Amino acid sequence: MRIAVFDYKVVATNPIGSCHGRMLAGLCQEHEFTVFAVEFENPCPDRVRFVRVPAPTRPLALLFLAYHLLAPLVYFLYRLRTGARFDLVQMVESNLSFGDVAYVHFCHRAYLKHHWKEAGARGLRGVLRFLDHWLHALVEPWVFRRVKRIVVPSQGIKRELEGMYPITRGKITVIPNPVNLERMARPPGFDREGFRRKLEASPEDVVLVFVALGHFERKGLPLVLEALRQLGDKRVKLWVVGGEADLVAFWQGRARKMGLEEQARFLGMQRDVRPFLWGADAFVFPSSYEVFPLVSLEAAAAGLPLIVTPLYGVEEFMRDGETGFVVPRTAEGVRAGLERFLALPPQERVRMGRVAQEAVQRFDVPTFVQVWRELYPYAP
Repeated sequence: MRIAVFDYKVVATNPIGSCHGRMLAGLCQEHEFTVFAVEFENPCPDRVRFVRVPAPTRPLALLFLAYHLLAPLVYFLYRLRTGARFDLVQMVESNLSFGDVAYVHFCHRAYLKHHWKEAGARGLRGVLRFLDHWLHALVEPWVFRRVKRIVVPSQGIKRELEGMYPITRGKITVIPNPVNLERMARPPGFDREGFRRKLEASPEDVVLVFVALGHFERKGLPLVLEALRQLGDKRVKLWVVGGEADLVAFWQGRARKMGLEEQARFLGMQRDVRPFLWGADAFVFPSSYEVFPLVSLEAAAAGLPLIVTPLYGVEEFMRDGETGFVVPRTAEGVRAGLERFLALPPQERVRMGRVAQEAVQRFDVPTFVQVWRELYPYAP
């Protein structure tokens, strides 16, 4: 099949883009793919064509509008220039006004209705985020009515879409996000204590890691900081991985005002998050809304216990008290989860991480690629 893929950023640091990248790498020998993206890390340059869409990447609301206007223009100019024809057009969520398959990792209307108020985003950043969600939600019903197939990563988002948009019933296929199990497993030669020492964590410290590209409010960083403040245990350290420079500076200042400057370390964007997972003792992620957070899969695959809120996707492998702890989305709930974790002997924490690692073995890349392989002949 000749397939056109429309996605903002098909790059390793973008969750949905990384999923697209793995699908492309797995199926590029079987189908002809052309990717229309703002940024693209091509896993198969000799097999996959890249057509750049010249849109700004920030703020997201501007990216949404620019991509909606420019991507169709670039697409039709490309077809006119090359004579290319496509059997299938695939896009992300409602980021394009036409297509056959929508790869949906977020229901913006449901988020605005049920979760926006508790996200806590304020100021200009909050306004721009609201505008981005509102624009997506505005276009969602139009797109979902017209596409032939919708692919989602979890049963939770499937339920949510069917409840919010009954027109999606019968169109949805669930393909769980993949994790590269071998790549995420800690290698025997990794100097864990040396890595922790570089980040000023002693062997006696208990290190929590929080990973997010952005949207720190929605993903629960304020709750983690408040839980640490309430806990008052200087042995507990927090590594915050991710965030652009301005976001990191804001939250560093917030942590300083809370008296947590010695406990919370902000590490910004990292090309490779694995060493931070391998060096930590637990992964903490009290997000208000996710459809299948890839970082939770990666943390479990790296052998970390999870301290998380009930989340779509994670609910499919998470077992409270066995793979970690499921906590209410409050600072008190996170603190209670941390207290449960700290009460465990060190060897029990390690064992819990191994159980989490075993629980995500079925979310491997070959299974992910195989389900996409089976989908494509029936997608149009």
